[in-house]
Amino acid sequence: MLLDGKKISDEVKAELAVEVNKLISSGLRAPHLAAILVGNDGASETYVSSKVKACEQIGFGSTLVRLPADVSEERLLAEIDAINNNDEIDGLIVQLPLPKHINEQKVTDHVVPEKDVDGFHPVNVGKLVLGLPTFVSATPKGIMELLKRYNIETSGKHCVVLGRSNIVGTPMANLLSRNSNPGNCTVTLCHSRTKNLAEFTRSADILVAALGKAEFVTADMVKDGVVVIDVGITRVDDVNNPRGYVLKGDVAFDEVEPKSSFITPVPGGVGRMTIAALLQNTLQARLNSLQTQLIS
Repeated sequence: MLLDGKKISDEVKAELAVEVNKLISSGLRAPHLAAILVGNDGASETYVSSKVKACEQIGFGSTLVRLPADVSEERLLAEIDAINNNDEIDGLIVQLPLPKHINEQKVTDHVVPEKDVDGFHPVNVGKLVLGLPTFVSATPKGIMELLKRYNIETSGKHCVVLGRSNIVGTPMANLLSRNSNPGNCTVTLCHSRTKNLAEFTRSADILVAALGKAEFVTADMVKDGVVVIDVGITRVDDVNNPRGYVLKGDVAFDEVEPKSSFITPVPGGVGRMTIAALLQNTLQARLNSLQTQLIS
């Protein structure tokens, strides 16, 4: 069965639109998300435009700051400062990857935790590890929402996560191991140095593939009935496609799908949920700022 990210993300956006209307009806402004895009990477352009479009659909305000690929680190940090200090903006994302002359960690650290709706700041990551309320990285948050809304049993299941990035793999392993629903999994985190990888993947009740390697997971690497979450999205050249490429996930969908009980498509799966989760975080940032104003 397909885990339809488009369907569930549409449900989430409809719910968020109701919350926006409540704010506006109370005489308050809608949540506002700002994005900074450096350079003109095709995939980043597509992703940021999707975020802006999603904001428009549900009544969020949005700001897109475009900077050239050769922008100085100092100028980028100044743009972040301006948004950090703008009380009309609730959430800020700096689209990754950044050009090599810019220190990504320095940029991530520069976004104030209160507006870090990507959940990348060390303060928010630390709170996630401790199980405290915080902004959860959008892709893992979206995946948890997908599992929850499809009522997929996770308690006591063995989940194998392929990839240990700070954006997906590591927080995903943390969330799935929590005493929560979804959660309570026994989690194995695999990576490039894992030996006998297929032995681990074949033992997985739930497999989260976040490697960035097109069609890496094949049918012989999974067992019957597995739940497959495919995070990967890679442009693969295809002269027969009008765009000149096709999008492939980390999982060889055509051969793995028949063995799975649930599987996310690419596109139309996790990517849609990532944007929905980002919007949820932005609404939460707006509500947090209102709460702070009431207290002060």
